[in-house]
Amino acid sequence: MTLKFHNTLTGHDDEFVSQVPGKVSLYTCGPTVYDYPHIGNWAAYIFWDILVRILKANNYEVTRVMNMTDVGHLVSDADEGEDKLEKGARREGKTAWEVAEFYANVFTEGMNRLGLVMPDYITKATEFIPEQLDMIRALKSKGVTYQIDDGIYFDISKFPRYADFAHLDLEALQAGARVEYNPQKRNHSDFALWKFSPAGEKRDMEWETPKDILENPSDGPVMGFPGWHLECSVMALAKLGKTIDIHTGGIDHIPVHHPNEIAQSETANGVRFSNYWMHNNFLKVDGGKFSKSLGNGYTLDQLEDRGFSMMDFRMFMLQGHYRSESNFTFENLQAAKNRLHNWRNIAALRHQIHDTIESDKDRNADDKTLSLYATSQAVIEAVSNDLNTPEALKIIDEAFSRVQNSKLDDINSHAFLQLLETIDQVLGLQLLKTSPDISDEAKHLIIERNIARSQKGWAKSDKLRDELLKGGIVVRDTNQNSIWEYTI
Repeated sequence: MTLKFHNTLTGHDDEFVSQVPGKVSLYTCGPTVYDYPHIGNWAAYIFWDILVRILKANNYEVTRVMNMTDVGHLVSDADEGEDKLEKGARREGKTAWEVAEFYANVFTEGMNRLGLVMPDYITKATEFIPEQLDMIRALKSKGVTYQIDDGIYFDISKFPRYADFAHLDLEALQAGARVEYNPQKRNHSDFALWKFSPAGEKRDMEWETPKDILENPSDGPVMGFPGWHLECSVMALAKLGKTIDIHTGGIDHIPVHHPNEIAQSETANGVRFSNYWMHNNFLKVDGGKFSKSLGNGYTLDQLEDRGFSMMDFRMFMLQGHYRSESNFTFENLQAAKNRLHNWRNIAALRHQIHDTIESDKDRNADDKTLSLYATSQAVIEAVSNDLNTPEALKIIDEAFSRVQNSKLDDINSHAFLQLLETIDQVLGLQLLKTSPDISDEAKHLIIERNIARSQKGWAKSDKLRDELLKGGIVVRDTNQNSIWEYTI
């Protein structure tokens, strides 16, 4: 099967070919752990979870690294302002280390709640300080760094291909630079590899700057901390090697963060940093941006408080393509919840399909038998085409509609179960887990009700129906069967 992804590096949908047959190295730009992530943050990680799942469905062994930025991410991508971790520490009256540990745990818990495949390595920037300093040394030896009052910077003029990735107009950026940008920088887009701690300020997270990376070493220690852009390059290199197969991130990383990663990595190592770059678009809320001041920076807990599950949110995200802008409203989330509820009730039919003497293999050739083997393959093919989850959901809806309109005895149970397993494997919607069989007591009540109906005992039938409703089960009567479904 052909895997195709839209590659920001080429601007085209490229067939995916890994460096090592059957193996994929994947790096995901992870969170800055200074506050609770909102659902706009989580959107990206759901999409990259689908990427991991479809690679595995195509028989690739995936080695994935995701960083947690716990130092050095300033409030501006242009290396201006305060470190987000220091800002979080001041807000909460804790140390930056305590803030980083707390929100790193919050994020890991959120990944588990959303059913995301855990990366093989979750790396923290503070654990790779020596390696980051080594890369700065390598870059200095190649003559691409310079030092100014507030840190050590990468000179982008020494990397002629800097503007290619994001198709930047560097002259226009330079001409339009705001006055508050550091006038000591040689070029507007030069970026910090290592920032010096402000004079007279003791940071929670700071390290002594080695004298060999300084241009004019002083007698006393110079404290500092790594630049945000440097961290990703170093952690990818440490765990995945000089060239990786796929690098993922948000479209907001295209103009600054990822060109910086490319420039420093390829200058230091002399080879291409990543062969494929994939970027997800934004999730908006009520047509606008997420904002704490507007009270719409919804967290996973806030969705649950309103009666929505993590799988409802996952379904909502999969209804849009990862490269298209999505709009979150609670009405849209309710529609996704309704869709998933219907799917769960269809998945529950597997408990109600009775075994037959004739094998499913033999029945597959019977014109009356509904076979779904091809549907499983079609779902995988849709997602293999640049993570086209909306197309995959459409294919599943059409197949489930055929299931609903078929007699239970005419459904190929093996093919049906395989389809449910494929949906869970590729889309991670946990249909099998969330559609358990009902109790023997409930089944007995359904049998009693069917007997009462056959004897026209309508009062008893209604009473038994009400008992089932109390247990969260509704019975739908057809010409052939009485089919039970979940009420919620």
